[in-house]
Amino acid sequence: MAEIITTASLRPSKLELVSGWMGEQRWYAAKGQQPRLRLLAAWRLDDPAGEVGVETLIVADESGSEPVVYQVPLTYRGEPLGSADHALVGTMEHTALGHRWVYDAPHDPVYAAQLLELVQGRVKAQSSKASDTVLDTVVGVPQSSWPHEVRVRASRVLSGEQSNTSVILDCDLPGGQHTPLIVKVFRMLSPGDNPDVVLQGALVDAGSRRVPAVVGSVHGQWPHPGADGDHPASGHLTFAQEFLPGVEDAWRVALRAAEAGTDFAGPARALGEATAQVHRTLAEVLGSEPTRAEQTTAILDEMRGRFEAAAEAVPALEDVRGPIESVLRAAARGQWPPLQRIHGDYHLGQVLHSPERGWVLLDFEGEPLRPLAERSLPDQCARDVAGMLRSFDYVGGTLELTRGESARAWVTAAQQAFLDGYADGSGSDPRDLDALLAAFELDKAMYEVVYEARNRPGWVEIPLAAVRRLTAHFSQDPTSQGEPT
Repeated sequence: MAEIITTASLRPSKLELVSGWMGEQRWYAAKGQQPRLRLLAAWRLDDPAGEVGVETLIVADESGSEPVVYQVPLTYRGEPLGSADHALVGTMEHTALGHRWVYDAPHDPVYAAQLLELVQGRVKAQSSKASDTVLDTVVGVPQSSWPHEVRVRASRVLSGEQSNTSVILDCDLPGGQHTPLIVKVFRMLSPGDNPDVVLQGALVDAGSRRVPAVVGSVHGQWPHPGADGDHPASGHLTFAQEFLPGVEDAWRVALRAAEAGTDFAGPARALGEATAQVHRTLAEVLGSEPTRAEQTTAILDEMRGRFEAAAEAVPALEDVRGPIESVLRAAARGQWPPLQRIHGDYHLGQVLHSPERGWVLLDFEGEPLRPLAERSLPDQCARDVAGMLRSFDYVGGTLELTRGESARAWVTAAQQAFLDGYADGSGSDPRDLDALLAAFELDKAMYEVVYEARNRPGWVEIPLAAVRRLTAHFSQDPTSQGEPT
């Protein structure tokens, strides 16, 4: 175990060093602000060679109107790590150890290897305050369905992520075989279990092959800031699962098919069946509950709020205010299926195509802008179905925008095949939901309108055109009480 030199001082301090670096990271939420950090908790992992300090800081950024909690793993080295120059946080002077190079730990192979050891329960977290002291507030939780002990041979950080940091691990299996894994380090922390860990774990333990196998997770405790001070909190810090190399996400597969004019009905139908299988398994292992009237009202009110935000961003939506309200009123009068756990942010980019396993679903964290507590609640399966229908429409819209030619026939065929497959896999046809499904599609389109207006104004016509199509068969006469025409 590493010796903690309690009498040493650092210049600059750890928080000073991290504050000057964190504001430029992709996962830092308050873009353009200078972080103002307060340390909430810290823990260590031992380097078996005794050369590298490995420490995770949990900090509150208090630069905004409300504190945001981040997980910041660091490694401390006595020499530069040449392969990680791009991940250098900075340097500091340690009064006992001398000059230290400090790195963003996911880029350091020592951290990657020891983190996987922690996930599998083979090492324990250590105190950052006292030598030779196990910290029981941070624990590895191996997944019961994972059959192998694995050890890291090499690691690399996956580029392009916005809210988390994922590390690809090349691992040794018993018997001389190798397997790739991916470890996701959650950067922004909220109290409560992460749905990605909970849902994928439940699915694999139930025998599902529609999600990657799960190795395990790291669960931790920390004091979380609130309006009246810090409160004890806990949640997932890290998640390790199977990595499927050399496969493509469904967006690329579908877009290539649309560009070539290739019929996509077969793959879309199979995707519908896979989606239904996942929904059915989640309901079986995690349960479902009737949708109460107050829950219906809350969902529809949230949709109205999303419309108001979209109309503020794109005033042209005022022209469809009446038809949208008609859809929502019709949805309110319809029969709502039971609530259950769902994916929550479902689209073609969240699905991989494996030649051996078919469609494999990823990233069950839910919609990123929703608070974690909301993302962990049961919801309507129609939200996932609508998300995928919108994603097929985006494939067609992308083609129409970039090529100036209609892709409506391709989109309609893919959407209907997806719904056919879902109906076969679930025993109930989403099209029977009528206005309820349309309401969820419109709600997703409003999310897209706001995103495009803020980030790609030239693309906002894709969701706007979808809104016009979705509302076209509902009466615009407010006295009709929203009945389809």
